[in-house]
Amino acid sequence: MYPVDLHMHTVASTHAYSTLSDYIAQAKQKGIKLFAITDHGPDMEDAPHHWHFINMRIWPRVVDGVGILRGIEANIKNVDGEIDCSGKMFDSLDLIIAGFHEPVFAPHDKATNTQAMIATIASGNVHIISHPGNPKYEIDVKAVAEAAAKHQVALEINNSSFLHSRKGSEDNCREVAAAVRDAGGWVALGSDSHTAFTMGEFEECLKILDAVDFPPERILNVSPAPLTELP
Repeated sequence: MYPVDLHMHTVASTHAYSTLSDYIAQAKQKGIKLFAITDHGPDMEDAPHHWHFINMRIWPRVVDGVGILRGIEANIKNVDGEIDCSGKMFDSLDLIIAGFHEPVFAPHDKATNTQAMIATIASGNVHIISHPGNPKYEIDVKAVAEAAAKHQVALEINNSSFLHSRKGSEDNCREVAAAVRDAGGWVALGSDSHTAFTMGEFEECLKILDAVDFPPERILNVSPAPLTELP
């Protein structure tokens, strides 16, 4: 059991079904010490308004011994690495995840997808790239992993990719994990929970990491401590 989960959605993303309080209760039950709420960025059709993210500043930092990070899963918008998070949103958020989502950035050719992802990594605006192993978006995995290591951005291994969405991600995610290992970078584990019952579940992620002998000290979820000091 890892004590940190860095990717989950609440009812504010209307295709998800749990509240902040639901996640706190489940974290206490499962022994999760720190989690991040990362609802979809406002360019998604059913995402919360940007005020939702700005107003996260009113959240308590700790509830019943469980730490809460204020986050977003932003959308990569174009090859320039722009995301749908800006201005006061940055001031209110602790954790910026960004990734490809078809309603905002349709799959392109390998070179275009790679350019967009590396530009996002190099922008200095994100901490984690979500589900980079998505088979719908072919990328130059080695180039992305090297850019992520250079800019200290983690690449996510997403548990939901092996269960409910992004079918066929296994081979790509093994390649991502191996490339991050070789580049000396970091991975983040995300349950990508859309209901509190699955928070903290990383069993499929760990199979991927075990298959490539990924060093456990390069997994962000090992301890809450470094995550409380994110830039």
